[in-house]
Amino acid sequence: MDSARQGSPAREHSRRKADHIRIALQEDVGFGDLTTGLERYRLVHQALPEIDLGDVDPRAQLFGRPVTAPIVISCMTGGVERGAEINRRLARAAQVAGVAMGVGSQRAALDDPALAESFRVRELAPDVPLMANLGVSQLREPGALGLCRRAIDMIAADALVLHANPLQEALQPEGTPLFAGVIDLIGEVAATVGVPVVVKEVGWGISEGIARSLADAGVAGLDVAGAGGTSWSKVERHRMSDPVMRRVAATFRDWGIPTAESVVACRRGFPDGLLIASGGLRSGLDASQCVALGADAAALAAPFLRAAVESEADLADELRRIVTELRVAMFCVGAASIAELRTTPHLARVDGAPAPSPTMASPI
Repeated sequence: MDSARQGSPAREHSRRKADHIRIALQEDVGFGDLTTGLERYRLVHQALPEIDLGDVDPRAQLFGRPVTAPIVISCMTGGVERGAEINRRLARAAQVAGVAMGVGSQRAALDDPALAESFRVRELAPDVPLMANLGVSQLREPGALGLCRRAIDMIAADALVLHANPLQEALQPEGTPLFAGVIDLIGEVAATVGVPVVVKEVGWGISEGIARSLADAGVAGLDVAGAGGTSWSKVERHRMSDPVMRRVAATFRDWGIPTAESVVACRRGFPDGLLIASGGLRSGLDASQCVALGADAAALAAPFLRAAVESEADLADELRRIVTELRVAMFCVGAASIAELRTTPHLARVDGAPAPSPTMASPI
């Protein structure tokens, strides 16, 4: 894996991460007209679900660890002091709630070991699945396999997320849009690092063809991160001083594959692996719809970030809300388990078209 690095130093990376937190919390960074597509589906209410609420058990396994529900605190931050405190809050909440968590890109901490503490949360979350995180474009760097192993070891991770963000890299002044040959490099990482590898988009979705190629490459999971939630082209636009590039970023405000479409497409192209739905999910009801569409788990970012910056109590309440909404949705369609929700016949298209056929997956 050899190519000259075109990225920024660790200090610049930290400044960028601080910008991302500030912009995500303070600015309008939603898509324009493009939505997640979840509004095109509904779970059909069952007046007589033939189960008790107490029968509903959303427990699952992710990366060999039990979770109370297939909810993931999505990869968000680290590498800057505000991100360090957010990660600590997220980790403590994940441990109490019994759900999985990912950290933000660890690139800066690999360049500057002083930043590693902003990611090290295993002591705060000893029992839940933790996911390390590096960018796909960094696989083009010399010694990339070593970088992957160091990122995993840094947080004693159960899995490695390789995030794919070609549009964001193309728009960032300091971006590294180096994606030639990366599917083979991803396959090399998956075959050698010793933990499951998950390829994650950051907000524009994964197509069926890419899902199929990644299945052939041997990755363990996909996180679709579809369009309809946070538009990272708009986030980057708020960081730009070049007026031409601001116009370019605005052009792509509605780019991407809506989350619902990406879940369905990825399940077709990736029938046997772990499929995580994310991208604009805001509730446990959204999560339940994604499972019914074919996902094994659902990841959320914005609701947890906004709660985490307020207080740990707010974050705990947000997690409890989302898991409770998932359980109530399962109850009202008569699904006592996640496996039953994944194969529920009670999923309908609002326009009356046939809903996708449920497909069982093999969770890790």
